[in-house]
Amino acid sequence: MDLVHPLAENYAAAHTSPEDALLHAINAQTQQHAQPHMLSGHVQGRLLEFISWMMQPKYILEIGTFTGYSALCLAKGLQPGGALHTIELREEDAALSRENFSRSDQHNLIHLHTGNALDIIPTLPHAWDLVFIDADKTGYTAYYEMLLPRLSKNGLIIADNVLFHGQVLETPLKGKNAKAIDAFNKHVLNDERSEQVFVTVRDGLLFIKKKQA
Repeated sequence: MDLVHPLAENYAAAHTSPEDALLHAINAQTQQHAQPHMLSGHVQGRLLEFISWMMQPKYILEIGTFTGYSALCLAKGLQPGGALHTIELREEDAALSRENFSRSDQHNLIHLHTGNALDIIPTLPHAWDLVFIDADKTGYTAYYEMLLPRLSKNGLIIADNVLFHGQVLETPLKGKNAKAIDAFNKHVLNDERSEQVFVTVRDGLLFIKKKQA
């Protein structure tokens, strides 16, 4: 299902500042991956970079590194002395990301962890200013519950793929991932601790912050 008309997607890309050389190379490299659609890509990557620049976070957490593209975008807005922690389940993708990070001037700000995010997150000590969730869809609610209490006062969670290729729009819902994402979206909507805005960029982004007293 085309969620956005391809001509509109192309027009948006043509009128968005281009990727830097490293991101362009990673984008091209990822097109040879078995699952290239998992890449955040040019326009969404720029959006993540802009958000990070506006927030100037000290600590960023990413769940789902893939080939490292989105982490490099997010890292561009880090405060001096800040850090980005990113978690990847698959060792093959982690190795590829590690190589990509080594080519960046920001490599010393990025800390890559390999393994199950639910095991790794409790070992990280920070209050998170910015969180990007782009991992296994059945784990979104668990990640949210683990991380909402650990957001800084003005912290933000961004969840990717919340339209799940348009499958959340189908009736009845089919497949465990579409069902899990729909349940996550409803869980956040009904959570009195948070506020959210659903943005129909690419495959859907859900922006979540703690409700202020």
